[in-house]
This record gives sequence, structure tokens and C-alpha cells, in this order.
Amino acid sequence: MADALELDALWEEFHRVVNMTSQELAAWLRVNEASQESVPPPEHAGSPTGEHVLAILQKRRVDLTEDDLGVMYEVVDTVTAETDRERAAADESEAERTCRRQRLMTLGHDALRPPA
Repeated sequence: MADALELDALWEEFHRVVNMTSQELAAWLRVNEASQESVPPPEHAGSPTGEHVLAILQKRRVDLTEDDLGVMYEVVDTVTAETDRERAAADESEAERTCRRQRLMTLGHDALRPPA
């Protein structure tokens, strides 16, 4: 298990990048799963990860498991990398931006929401 300082930093960063509420994420996962035209998310951002993020959002920090910590690190890394790519891709089409946003929303990050 991570030490207290590392856990605090991860908790804060995870909740910074996951900017959707548990209700918003649950609704998005249902819509995305049901949509016939939904964009297939990358391997690491599929429905199981989204469901795990949803479960983490409903936990207290003291109840986190090692699996939860792994998912939290993965989500922070993925959202940070995708956000950096988006900033660098000025010539990206609207469709590409929409696909990127939908992938990130599967992880609980709405790229159109202003930073806190």
C-alpha cells in the first residue's frame, strides 16, 4: 500500500482529473454502452475501467484497495497524456476531438468542463 503522502497526492490528483460526478459517470457509461454508434474506447479505457472509476468515486479514501490504486494511477496518467496530446493537436478535426472527449468521459473526465 502507498504511504500516506503518496496516497493523499494520488487521491487529490485522481479527483482533479475525474471531474464528473458519480451520477454523471454512471449515466454516461449507460448511454455509451447502449449506443450503437459509440466510439470503441481504447483497451485501457473500456467499460470495466469506467465501472471501477465509478466504484472508487463512491469509496472513502481509507477503503481503497491495491486494485483501486492501480486504476487511479492509470486514469491520472491516461487523462494527463490525452489532455497534453489535445493541446498539441491544434489541427485535429472536430470528429477527432469528439472521439477523444468520449474516451475520456468513459474514465470520468469531461474535457469541455473548465478546470477547477
